[in-house]
Amino acid sequence: MDGRRRNPYELTEDTPVYVISVAAQLSGLHPQTLRQYDRLGLVSPDRTPGRGRRYSARDIELLRQVQQLSQDEGINLAGIKRIIELENQVAELQARIAELEDALDGAAAAMRQREAAVHASYRRDLVPYQQVQQTSALVVWRPKRQQQQSE
Repeated sequence: MDGRRRNPYELTEDTPVYVISVAAQLSGLHPQTLRQYDRLGLVSPDRTPGRGRRYSARDIELLRQVQQLSQDEGINLAGIKRIIELENQVAELQARIAELEDALDGAAAAMRQREAAVHASYRRDLVPYQQVQQTSALVVWRPKRQQQQSE
């Protein structure tokens, strides 16, 4: 979790509060269709201790998405199930990427702190060595000609 204490009575989009008749009405589907989607694993609502289904706002939105893909796009239920699985996988991978980016940012900050500590520990009485600048100039050496020995 994020470290904050959550109010147990706070409603979120994942809180299962809607019975099947209300969920059916909110999604525009028949209750029997919701039961079928549950059996197929398309939308899996939470269950009460008495085994009654309880749908969350996220479940209602997913039901609408299934309906739209089925009716408007003409995708069969097996295809819709695969689409939902892939979307869930993408969401999990994006969350993992965010975690790794946070860890990387933390490691980079720690490295910068350690580097600063090393630089702060340098002896101040040493003179830094200045590197000689190299040039690309060409020097041609010509030996002196010996004067003719016959003179």
